[in-house]
Amino acid sequence: MQVEIWSDIMCPFCYIGKRKFEAALEKFPNKKEVEIIWKSYQLDPNIKSQPGKDVYTYLAEAKGQTREWSVKMHENVVNMARSVGLEYNFDKAVIANSFDAHRLIQLAKKHGLGDAMEEKLFKAYFTEGKNFADHTTLVNLGADIGLNPEEISGMLSTQALADDVNFDIEQGIRLGLRGVPFFVFNRKIGVSGAQDSEIFLQALEEAQNLS
Repeated sequence: MQVEIWSDIMCPFCYIGKRKFEAALEKFPNKKEVEIIWKSYQLDPNIKSQPGKDVYTYLAEAKGQTREWSVKMHENVVNMARSVGLEYNFDKAVIANSFDAHRLIQLAKKHGLGDAMEEKLFKAYFTEGKNFADHTTLVNLGADIGLNPEEISGMLSTQALADDVNFDIEQGIRLGLRGVPFFVFNRKIGVSGAQDSEIFLQALEEAQNLS
């Protein structure tokens, strides 16, 4: 069975959804037969790197709300993340465009390390406050999971794998994606959002029965 997951590594609900899906997968009897394929998506493809602006102000401005509203919203997300064992440190978060980080994921996928790269980038952004606009940071993160630093640098110095990122985004939209995370089971069942693990388990079971 294939499970394709459209995700933005700067989307807080995508990391939470990853944990909830993993919890479901642990309960699935045929989990060893499940192939997970990570797909790129950008919630805000036009975002500019803004290392001097905190995430609270950024979201407030984007939504036309007050900073106090944004702080409260982020507190709710922090508590949601904590409930699945994740530590979110939004005070450290760096506003940056995630496109190059998605190209790094595409490179990792070619080496069978897509899931490891996704996990590494999620933690780097939400817990460690890493800057995805900084190529040295991306090289180091890729090297940490076993990718060749020179291969990463070479990729980042060109537009290599940009088409792969854009293809994923366009493909997701064609399948009906309206936001992320978006899970597609064997191209037959779609689950949108960071649903409870029981919902993901039901989708796994239904997809198996349909195959």
